[in-house]
Amino acid sequence: MLQQDSEEAAPPGHTLHAYIDVAVVVVVLAGTNLIAHFTTAWASIVTVPVAALALLALVRRRGLGWSELGLSPRHWRRGSIYALAAVGLVLAVVAVGAMLPMTRPFFLADRYATISGALIASMIVIPLQTVIPEELAFRGVLHGTLDRVYGARGVFAAGSLLFGLWHIASSFGLTSGNRGLSGFIGGGVAGQIIGIILAVAATAAAGVVFTWLRRRSGSLLAPIALHWSVNGAGALAAAIVWHTTLS
Repeated sequence: MLQQDSEEAAPPGHTLHAYIDVAVVVVVLAGTNLIAHFTTAWASIVTVPVAALALLALVRRRGLGWSELGLSPRHWRRGSIYALAAVGLVLAVVAVGAMLPMTRPFFLADRYATISGALIASMIVIPLQTVIPEELAFRGVLHGTLDRVYGARGVFAAGSLLFGLWHIASSFGLTSGNRGLSGFIGGGVAGQIIGIILAVAATAAAGVVFTWLRRRSGSLLAPIALHWSVNGAGALAAAIVWHTTLS
């Protein structure tokens, strides 16, 4: 593991200050999730990016260093290497999955039925509205605050679990908009519940991988790249599968 810059190292001991930071970050993330998914359309667009930046400013004032947040320029080179490797691996897996008859139906998501829509989602909406803000909030701010109190085990366990729970609201209606999932686990209320459970489990597992990349590289560049490649490449692959299936 990379060592934190000495001038930015966290103070020793589990201080009340550090516990309060964790509690505030978790409460803000929970409130952000509710506002983004259960209020207005504009709120769903701007709430997460704004909250991520606000949390970053808050924990910087509370004493977290750039290295603790995964934003130190000293780790950009290493982060870029891991980022390229992660993207290459995901692109290969997505390409194979989109071609195999067994997994191809899982790419038939209604929201990515057009090439133009998938391009806009992949290159603009997903990185700016989802990937960068979520990684800044979870692998940056939450990671840094948890690490000060609980260390690596707490970051992996609590951080990944919270990342999974973060996706409950966005999983509503997941099966109804995906032919592969609805055919696999069924529809109705039972299918929706199973879909939510699977989504939480999958994103919590993804959180473990994102956290490993963050700690291994010392930079947010690696988990951002992996997160984008999973979502963005998946959107583009879905549009291609829709296009080739209908044609």
